[in-house]
Amino acid sequence: MNKSELVEKVSQKVNLTKKKAEDVVNLIFDAMVQAMVRGDRVEIRGLGSFVVKTYGAYRGRNPRTGQSIQVKPKKLPFFKVGKELKKRVDQGDNNPSS
Repeated sequence: MNKSELVEKVSQKVNLTKKKAEDVVNLIFDAMVQAMVRGDRVEIRGLGSFVVKTYGAYRGRNPRTGQSIQVKPKKLPFFKVGKELKKRVDQGDNNPSS
């Protein structure tokens, strides 16, 4: 499922125009991104949690040239799947909760 398909599902489920459904989806995603930018953890019960991991600088190697390079410190978002989602996917549950 991509974002436009999600917007379509939200639009149908709650009887909104596609534009309003898109605004709702964007609002949720923007709030999640802003929380992660602040370093907060985003947890959605039944789905999982998003956390930001910080990596320090290190010496790396350019795979094309073999040259040694300095890699800057960085932060990357990670998703940790929740138990309920793992269970539902494993069991092939196609009935989303209301």
